[in-house]
Amino acid sequence: MRGSRCRERDNGSSMFPGLVCGSTRRWTKQVQGPAWLALRQRSGLNPTDESSVAIVPGVQSKEYGVTLHLYRTTYIVDISKEKIGRVLNLGAIEGGADAWKNMDVLVFNSWHWWTHKGQSQGWDYIRVGSSLVRDMNRLDAFYKGLTTWGRWVDQNVDTTKTKVFFQGISPTHYEGREWNEPRKSCNGQMQPFDGSNYPSGQPPSAGVVSKVLSSMKKRVFLLDITTLSQLRKDAHPSTYGGGGGNDCSHWCLPGLPDTWNQLLYAALSM
Repeated sequence: MRGSRCRERDNGSSMFPGLVCGSTRRWTKQVQGPAWLALRQRSGLNPTDESSVAIVPGVQSKEYGVTLHLYRTTYIVDISKEKIGRVLNLGAIEGGADAWKNMDVLVFNSWHWWTHKGQSQGWDYIRVGSSLVRDMNRLDAFYKGLTTWGRWVDQNVDTTKTKVFFQGISPTHYEGREWNEPRKSCNGQMQPFDGSNYPSGQPPSAGVVSKVLSSMKKRVFLLDITTLSQLRKDAHPSTYGGGGGNDCSHWCLPGLPDTWNQLLYAALSM
């Protein structure tokens, strides 16, 4: 293997928890953030300058000849600034596309920010084909946006040279009814769910990911961390954060995301 590449998912504080990407023999670097991660043996990413996009300069491991890049684009598809405001274009993915090419490994992730409304919503309008709408069903929007991403991978990634991962949905624990405690949330939870089958099943967003991946022509590996994370209702900051509010969507570090890292590392080693 020429080194290793990775790309990432979205889910936590500055958007998402950490991932570890590494070569076939050693861990390389743990990072925090949303969007995608990329490892490659050479440097030189020049993403377009958009408010919805940010890149962390590559972290290099000279000993192993690996560079790790974090590229933050919360919806994967583009947000453009127009006269009417910020427009989420479900059919366009130009913002980061050039930066993602020629990587050894790509790890994508998205969903966390698709549900946000009010001041934390990242757009003012949604463009669906030729139509412009103020809002729509968020699962439908996610499906359309992820389909655009899948089409980009099919058309632009040579999977004989680049290994592509999509990190599965990172669940929340705001609704205790999901684990048969309807009056509770993650706040105060000190123990994982007792059992291996989560009562509510996987969230609908996980079904969207599976549907898109199954329709793609290129091979994309699903890093399915959803169910194992659903069992960890005790792993959120609400119990330990000290006055930070009822946060049942982000994860403590060290913590559960370290398990995701180990799964990715195992997958890279296969």
